[in-house]
Amino acid sequence: MPKFAYIAVDAAGQETRGSIEASNQAQAIAKVRGQGLFPTAIGAVAGEAPVASSGGGAPTKGSSAPAPNKKAAPKKKVGDININLKMPKFLRSRVKQKDLTVLTRQLATLVDAGLPLLRGLHVLERQTPNITLKEALKEMCESVESGSTFSESLQNHPKIFNPLYINMVRAGEAGGVLEVVLNRLAEFAEKAEKIKNKVKGAMIYPVIVLFAACGITGFLLVMVIPKFKDIFRDLLGDKPLPAITEFVMNASNFVMHNGPIVVGGIAGFVFLFTIFKKTTGGAYVIDVCKLRMPAVGSLVRRTAIARMTRTLGTLLSSGVPVLQALDIVRDTSGNAVIARAIQSVHDAVKEGESMTDPLAQSKVFPPMVISMVEVGEETGALADMLTRIADTYDDEVDNAVAGLTSIIEPIMIIFLSVIVGTIVVAMFMPMIQIITTMGQQNM
Repeated sequence: MPKFAYIAVDAAGQETRGSIEASNQAQAIAKVRGQGLFPTAIGAVAGEAPVASSGGGAPTKGSSAPAPNKKAAPKKKVGDININLKMPKFLRSRVKQKDLTVLTRQLATLVDAGLPLLRGLHVLERQTPNITLKEALKEMCESVESGSTFSESLQNHPKIFNPLYINMVRAGEAGGVLEVVLNRLAEFAEKAEKIKNKVKGAMIYPVIVLFAACGITGFLLVMVIPKFKDIFRDLLGDKPLPAITEFVMNASNFVMHNGPIVVGGIAGFVFLFTIFKKTTGGAYVIDVCKLRMPAVGSLVRRTAIARMTRTLGTLLSSGVPVLQALDIVRDTSGNAVIARAIQSVHDAVKEGESMTDPLAQSKVFPPMVISMVEVGEETGALADMLTRIADTYDDEVDNAVAGLTSIIEPIMIIFLSVIVGTIVVAMFMPMIQIITTMGQQNM
C-alpha cells in the first residue's frame, strides 16, 4: 500500500510530521484526521504509486506501475495541441485586490466545508480566470504537494500575497484554525475594498469636472480667442482693451506659442513628484500634507486609522505575536506618518511598555482611540477593542465621504463657471465697446 507523507497540527497548534499508509490521498487525509490532527500538507512519498481510487481495489495482474518520480503522461486526443510556454510577465494581467478577495472567500468556504486544502486549491486553479493568479495557484499546488505548508507556498508569490496575508495564514496553520483565518482575511479585504471604493467614488466627480475645465479652457484659448483677437484689431485699431481682455489674450498667446514647454513642464513636475514621493523623506512630507489638508485631511486621517486598527486587530485575533503584528501593520499602513507612529509603539512594547504613551506622543491618533487602546490593554481584549475602533471609523469615513461629496459638487461647478465666465466676459466687453462706438458714429 502506498505511503503518504503529511504535515499536520494538533489541537494545541503543535506541528507534526510523519507518514501513513493509504490506498489514495483522500483516505490518507481521513486517517490523519482520525488521529485528531489537522493536515496542512500531504502527498505521496517518492517512489510510491498510489492505487487508483476509481476501482477501489488493487491493480490488475500484469499492469505496470509508473516509474518512480515520474508522472504518467496524459493520453492525447487527436487534434490536441499541448503548449507548455508560459506567458511573458509583461503580458500577464495584474492580480487586483477584488480578485484576491474573491479567491480568499472561496477558499475559506471550501476549507470550512471540510474539503482538503490541496483539493480546494486545485478547484480554484481550474475556475480562476486571471492568468497570473491561475499560474500562482498551480505553483502553490505543486509546492503543497511536495510537502511545503500553505504559508510557505504563499511566500513564493510576494507580489500577490502581502506579509499580512502570509502571516495570518501561518498563524491559522499553527492554531489549526485555517478556515477561520481565511474568513477573517476575506472580511478584512472586503471592508478595506469597500472603504477604498467609497473614497475613489467621491473623487470621480471632481476629477471629471477638473479635466472638463482644462479641456474647455484649452479649447477656448487655442481655437476661439485668436479669432476674437483679429476682430478686435480690425475694429478697434490701437484702442486699449479692458484689463481682463488683455489678460485672457496674453494667456492665449502664451499657450499657443509655448504649448510644448507647458506640457513638458507639467510632465517634468509629475516625474519629479513621483521620484520625490518614493523617497523616505518625500513620502513622509507628502503624507503630513495630506493629513493637514483642509476638509480632505480629516478623511485621510480617519481612513488611515480605520485601516491600521482593523489590520492590527485582525492579526492579534488570529494569533500573530504582537511585535510581529506591529511590524506588519507598519509595513502595510500606507501612510508614512502612521508607520512612524507604529514603529514607536513597536519599540515601546519591545521594552515592556504600554502602547498608549507612544500613540499619544505621535499626535496622530484622537484621544478616543488612545483611551480605547488603553482599556483594551488593561482588560486583555485589545483585539476586540481595535476592531470596534475600526468599525466606528468606518462609519465616520462613510459620513465624511458623503459630506465631502455634497461640498465638492457645488465648489467644482462654481470653479468651472468662474473659468468659462471670465473668458466670456473678457470677450464681450470689447464687443460692447465696439457696438457703442458704432452707434455713436451713426448718430
